[in-house]
Order: sequence, then structure tokens, then C-alpha cells
Amino acid sequence: QVQLVESGGGLVQAGGSLRLSCAASRHPFSSYAGGWFRRAPGKERDFVASINLSGSSSYYADSVKGRFTISRDNAKNTMYLQMNSLKPEDTAVYYCAAGFIPTTSETAYRSWGQGTQVTVSS
Repeated sequence: QVQLVESGGGLVQAGGSLRLSCAASRHPFSSYAGGWFRRAPGKERDFVASINLSGSSSYYADSVKGRFTISRDNAKNTMYLQMNSLKPEDTAVYYCAAGFIPTTSETAYRSWGQGTQVTVSS
């Protein structure tokens, strides 16, 4: 089973940018579709974005569409989430996930990272 580790979280002012990384090990990440999810304080974990195996297709939650970009570099076994125009409501723990199909449903993903905190101040 692929192992995932997120990095790149931190504190940023509203309007700023961050890039999250998700490094995969134990198995080639090219064998998996990828997803990003987030859990805001006191809320359930929500879908953010997904990407297919080759990186040719992606899908976004309406709340982040036009501001966030998911991408992957299979040669580096890494997936990314570029977050621009950040808002305080983007504050959450962000998780990356790997599965066999790119989907909005977290139950379809087999492997998860430990999460990285993103805090956006107003």
C-alpha cells in the first residue's frame, strides 16, 4: 500500500498562496488517482480536488474552483495542491489520498496522509 506524507502547510494572510506537496513511497504513485480533502475545525472532512493517474484530468469543489490547482509529477512520486487567493474559510487540515479512481468520495481512497495544517488569517 502506498504511503503518503503531506508538507507545505502553514500560516498565511488572506489573499496569499501556499503549495502543498504529497510525497508517495512504497509504491509508484503513477498507479493511483489522487485526491485532496480538508477538515475545518468542528466540521467533517470535505473533498477539495482530484486528479487522474496521468494528470490529464482534474476536478474541483465549487468552493476552490479557479483558486486551487491540483497537479502531479509521477517521476517524482509527488502530488501538489497550489492554493491561491486564500480565504479565512480555507483554514483546515489538508489531507492527500490515493485510490484507484479519481472521485469526490473519500471512501474510495485507500491510502491517506497524516494531514498538514493550513491557517489563513484575515
